[in-house]
Amino acid sequence: MARVTDPRPPLPEWILKCYDRLCTQACQPDQREDSVPLIDYDDATDILIADAELALEQRDVEHALTRLLERGYFYEVEDELRITSPEEQC
Repeated sequence: MARVTDPRPPLPEWILKCYDRLCTQACQPDQREDSVPLIDYDDATDILIADAELALEQRDVEHALTRLLERGYFYEVEDELRITSPEEQC
């Protein structure tokens, strides 16, 4: 998501892994073809906390989701996280 001219450092690898996990959940085949892939914020938190490979605490998950929102990987509508560029992820 970060542009080449973006002066900010890239996101850490562990945050990008969180993004990949959430995209996998949001891009489930039960989604309608014309719908935007999304995941409920609370579900996203639960998924990341339950992921033994990531081994994150609540504060880590909140930080990761905040960074992903700030960088435009997701956008939030009510309590849902929607993938900004689903054609690249699903």
